[in-house]
Amino acid sequence: MTTYIVLFRGVGGATLLPVKPLKDALVDAGLDKVATYINTGNVVLVSELQRQTILQRVASIALENFAFSKAIMILDRQEWSSLIAGNPFPQHAAEGNKLHAFILEKEPEKEAVQALERKAAGLPEQFKILGKVLYYYPPQGASQSKLHGKIESTLKVAATARNWNTVLKLGDLAERLEGGTQ
Repeated sequence: MTTYIVLFRGVGGATLLPVKPLKDALVDAGLDKVATYINTGNVVLVSELQRQTILQRVASIALENFAFSKAIMILDRQEWSSLIAGNPFPQHAAEGNKLHAFILEKEPEKEAVQALERKAAGLPEQFKILGKVLYYYPPQGASQSKLHGKIESTLKVAATARNWNTVLKLGDLAERLEGGTQ
């Protein structure tokens, strides 16, 4: 059995993904231990199924039941723990609503990363890409950032971002679910 964190891209605003019906649909599809966290597309589940099978099943349920067809990212608990431990901005971890982790569908091309670096030049924002995770810290907050809205389009990679508070909560939820408590 493996614990997975499933993240839906683009949930919020006009795109809704109701967590209670989503959880029920996933349980009905044979995924036993399922928990959701806030209405922004976060699911933690434990399964013996392979990652790709889970991803296909979740995507099918999201499309059929909720007309949701955007990217879905899935990491196992070990990858999530590594994401937390690999934070290159530990001095900003206490600012959990400003520090973000973007989960990337794949590693971006070198040229795309360089393009993002050029766009960030002279801005107060900081970012670092480690594998398929972009850590991002805008000291003024994401809503006031000039770079935040350009990250995905510049990297040319589907991504979904979570603030550090959510990253830590999902890590805790995964640990509890794996241990048999919710």
